[in-house]
Amino acid sequence: MKWSNPFEKLVSLFLKENESNYKTTMGLKEKTTDLRTRMRNALMGGGEKAIKKQKAIGKLTARERILALLDPNTFHEYDLFVEHAGRDFDMDKKYLPGDGVLTGTGMIMGHPVCIYAQDFTVAGGSLGWMHAKKITKIMDHALKLKVPIIGINDSGGARIQEGVNSLAGYGEIFYRNTQASGVVPQISVILGPCAGGAVYSPALTDFVFVVENISKMFITGPEVIKTVLGEEISMEDLGGARVHCETTGNAHFFARSEEECFSQIKDLISYIPWNNSRKAEKFPKKKPKTKKYNIENIIPSDPREPYDVRDVIKALTDDSEFLEIQDLFAQNIVIGFGRMDGDTVGFVANQPLVLAGVLDVDSSDKAARFIRYCDAFNIPLVTLVDLPGYLPGVDQEHAGVIRHGAKILYAYSEATVSKITLIMRKAYGGGYIAMCSHHLRADFVFAWPTAEIAVMGPEGAANIIFRKEISSAENPEEYRKLKVEEYKEKFANPYVAAAYGYIDAVIEPEETRKMIIRALEISSSKEETGPAKKHGIPPF
Repeated sequence: MKWSNPFEKLVSLFLKENESNYKTTMGLKEKTTDLRTRMRNALMGGGEKAIKKQKAIGKLTARERILALLDPNTFHEYDLFVEHAGRDFDMDKKYLPGDGVLTGTGMIMGHPVCIYAQDFTVAGGSLGWMHAKKITKIMDHALKLKVPIIGINDSGGARIQEGVNSLAGYGEIFYRNTQASGVVPQISVILGPCAGGAVYSPALTDFVFVVENISKMFITGPEVIKTVLGEEISMEDLGGARVHCETTGNAHFFARSEEECFSQIKDLISYIPWNNSRKAEKFPKKKPKTKKYNIENIIPSDPREPYDVRDVIKALTDDSEFLEIQDLFAQNIVIGFGRMDGDTVGFVANQPLVLAGVLDVDSSDKAARFIRYCDAFNIPLVTLVDLPGYLPGVDQEHAGVIRHGAKILYAYSEATVSKITLIMRKAYGGGYIAMCSHHLRADFVFAWPTAEIAVMGPEGAANIIFRKEISSAENPEEYRKLKVEEYKEKFANPYVAAAYGYIDAVIEPEETRKMIIRALEISSSKEETGPAKKHGIPPF
């Protein structure tokens, strides 16, 4: 049998599979036929012409996206027959199947999820009151059932014909995003335009996925910017996928195709728990691939030489697997998930390859948000330290490095999950404190013999402490070198900090995985109670 388009085949198969559910005895036959006709119309979305246009620009339809992301035969759709509430501007004469959004439940790798997908083939996926009601209803289900909520965004924005009702719809969604925050994982997938007020829902969620040349996010589009400011810019340069992954930090995962994006989502789902009352699913224990990732071969003998901290992480994790988050943004810090002894662990690590791993405005924001996510969802934190401190400079000071830098201090201090810290090389000044030191209540702090813990680097410290002696010395340069070495012997090592109990153990690099796993086991059942309060006030 031939079908005029692939969606007629999908509809026919759907009806055939569900044929046994319909009674065709006399009295019900006509109603069953009517039901099938209504379903056929609704399942076709915006119709064949709109579907062809969607696919011509390389985009899947809303239904294809849901079916590609979920496990086979697990999608259960709800509110298929919802109709829009618009009555002005001839809207009462228009039929918008499902009001431009699909909602339902399904499974990803055996995990239950609630999901919605805006259908751009129906009125450009514009958000009206009933469109929003469908979304908020499935969000309420997610919160009630305590399962992740996934939103696939592909919309022209607010439906102007419905006026304030469309704005009210966005407000109801934002409120639910906030209520669900820290209770169930919230994932936003941008697979088309997402403009104006619509961008704030993804901004309120935990993880945002974007696809090259498909995803677009901005408050005001290029035409408005040109009219108001006289500046010309393309949609891609203004709010494309790379912009939000590399520059703004609004997106967490970058993909080159929708299929790659769905694979990333499935990978993420495997690492995180369903809700905040559970822990992530335990996987079979695996050893790291030590032939490829050997710590002693990763760390250079020259303390000034950089290395890729991701290789250190992979030397610690099961099967050397690591899911990095925001890998294109603020690259001087690395965050992401790995497993140790089968359990999910959140990693925060300075990256010596970029700006020597310093903390700055963006890296502080990036790390603080991730720390709070891990704490909310019972994911223990492992922090790898190697940094010279906070980034100095006029630009950073004027950008608010004090306020932004305080966020990482707040996040670590507030976190009550297991917190294990390893100081590998440099830990200077405020950076030492900020990277989950004992003073911010780390449960265990380990250090390699190569660790240097001090107020600042030996060269800078010697120049300040011995400034007069150096200037008056017969050979100032030689005397300065002598004093630098003297400072290194006294402070640029882990033993002074260990003598005060700020370091729990100085360990050999090859013992690191074993020591961290043991520390995670010991601290897994810890309980912490803080002072009674409604909530704290972070330096937002």
